[in-house]
Amino acid sequence: MASHEECRPIGFMDSVRPWHRTMDAELILSPMNPLLSSSLSLLLLLSASTPVIRGNASPAGTGDVSSSELTNAIAGMDRKMFDAFNAHDVDLLMSLFTDDLEFYHDKGGLTNHQQTREGFTKMFGNMPDIKRTLVPDTFLVYPIKDYGAIELGTHRFCHQENGKDDCGDFPFVMIWKKVGNSWKVARVVSYGH
Repeated sequence: MASHEECRPIGFMDSVRPWHRTMDAELILSPMNPLLSSSLSLLLLLSASTPVIRGNASPAGTGDVSSSELTNAIAGMDRKMFDAFNAHDVDLLMSLFTDDLEFYHDKGGLTNHQQTREGFTKMFGNMPDIKRTLVPDTFLVYPIKDYGAIELGTHRFCHQENGKDDCGDFPFVMIWKKVGNSWKVARVVSYGH
């Protein structure tokens, strides 16, 4: 592994939209954007007031779904999403997001479903060996009453650059929406890049 000085952490949007530093200012969300601020405030409120799903207790608001069932469902969906990511299967990957996806990235700003699709396509073209793994012991799930679940964790993205491993660990939040009998990600917050 390269030293800290040699290793430039890569993040999803760093390689997806390397042009983000030169694009028009109105396309980049400022840190004080009201939509982003209200979304993050809601997320913090939910995570502070709702018990984390651990063990077999059924948290309030999850109906007949036990905590272990919800945790297992979201863990399975996370694996499915990132198996598609690691296989560079853009169609399968994008099928796991809602059509009204909002993907917030601290460096790249906000992207919608189509922009995120284009970003994945560009990333996989530029870094054909990029892989994602979930960092052990960082996976947490919180229920959202009558909606779905919050997934919190840290993931590691690695690829080869100039013959060396280039890896970075980044925290993330995904808001999963229950759609019929399936789950889709409606919101992503990726930060710490």
